[in-house]
Amino acid sequence: MNPKNKSQLTTKIIGGKYRGKKILLPSKSVTRSSKARLRESLFNTLQFDLVDANFVEMFGGSGSVGLEAISRGAKRAWFIELDRDSYKTLQHNCRLLDPSKCDLRYGDAFVILPQILHELKKSGEKAYIYIDPPFSIREGHEEIYDRVIETIASIDPEVVRMIVVEHMTKAGFPEKIGPFERTKFKKFGKSALSYYTVS
Repeated sequence: MNPKNKSQLTTKIIGGKYRGKKILLPSKSVTRSSKARLRESLFNTLQFDLVDANFVEMFGGSGSVGLEAISRGAKRAWFIELDRDSYKTLQHNCRLLDPSKCDLRYGDAFVILPQILHELKKSGEKAYIYIDPPFSIREGHEEIYDRVIETIASIDPEVVRMIVVEHMTKAGFPEKIGPFERTKFKKFGKSALSYYTVS
């Protein structure tokens, strides 16, 4: 990946301290960036609750959601990414904004998320968790959603402020997963957001 490549896809931070700042997007064949309209709706919902909060982006990609959280006042964001090229893009984007607030983890999100949550619990902290599995390149491979649901059900509610899942609209996510209950659902064409809090 060459950050100076003119054909490189980009998106912009849409609010907060770094509003208007361009960040790079990985190859469309590998990952899918959360659309600006969806991101705007997400952060209109979270609003000022993000200030001084922790934020975990489980499938990091470009980091557009976690970096938006930092721009809007989150004190720290964790990013997990398995694809090597996407991880390089993520590193570049974090350096552009505020690397001191970014904690990047390379590897399997299903393995690394519990490690991050364990670290947070040890320090008595809570976090917002954003889960955006790569569904657009996995049509017909819905087992990733089963793994997401199993993962959510296993999360200790003591370390969570809220869990937000970005998923295919046609994929029916349960109203209740383990100790968490869906409190909001919003559609954006083929994509949707489900918000879960401790019931």
